[in-house]
Amino acid sequence: MVKVKFCGITTPKDALWAVNMGVDFIGINLVKESPRKVSLEQAGKMIGIIPPFTKTAAVTADMPLDELLKTAKKLSFNYWQLHGNEDPAYVKACRANGLSLIKAVKMGGEIDWPGIEEMKGSLDFFLLDTKKEDISGGTGETFDWNLAVLFKEKIDKPFFLAGGLTPENVGEAVKRVHPWAVDAASGIEKSPRSKDFEKMKIFLSSARNA
Repeated sequence: MVKVKFCGITTPKDALWAVNMGVDFIGINLVKESPRKVSLEQAGKMIGIIPPFTKTAAVTADMPLDELLKTAKKLSFNYWQLHGNEDPAYVKACRANGLSLIKAVKMGGEIDWPGIEEMKGSLDFFLLDTKKEDISGGTGETFDWNLAVLFKEKIDKPFFLAGGLTPENVGEAVKRVHPWAVDAASGIEKSPRSKDFEKMKIFLSSARNA
C-alpha cells in the first residue's frame, strides 16, 4: 500500500489530526522563506507529541551544512528532507554524520541524472516535486507524471511523488506512477498554515484505495 506524507504541518492540532488518521509521515518546514515555516521551538513541541509509528521529516533548503548538523542535534527528526540545490558532496556529508535523508528532485527542464546517481547511495528516498523558480515546494502545481515514470525506470530507489497532489487527483497519480509514497501540502490546506480535516481524510482514502 502506498505510504502517505502530509507536509507543511504547522500546529500540534494538525499534527494530531494527521496521526489519528493514520498518516505515515509528517513534514515540518524549517525553510525561512516558506509560508509554512515554523521555529525550532515549535518544531520540537510537535515532535514531542508525534508517536514513534508516525515518522517525522524536517524540510530544509540549502541550509549551511554546519547549521543543519547543529539543528539535527537539537531536534530528533527521523528524516531530513533536502529540498534545495544540495549537491552530492553535501548529501554525502549529511549521511556521514548519521542523518537519514530524503532528497527532493525538481521535475521539469533538464534533470541532472549523473548527480542523482552519485547521491543515490547516501539517501533513503527521493522526492519528486514540481520545478518552479524561487519556490521550494508547496507550489500547488503538478508536473508531467511521465517524468516520474521515467525516473522510476532509470533510478532504482523508492520515492515520494509530490507536486500539486490533491484529494481529486492523487488516486490517478498512484495508478499511473505507482510511487512508494505520495506527499501533499497545499492540496490539503485551508491556508498555508492551516490544514483541512476533510481534505486530509479524503486524500488518505483516495491514495490508499487506488
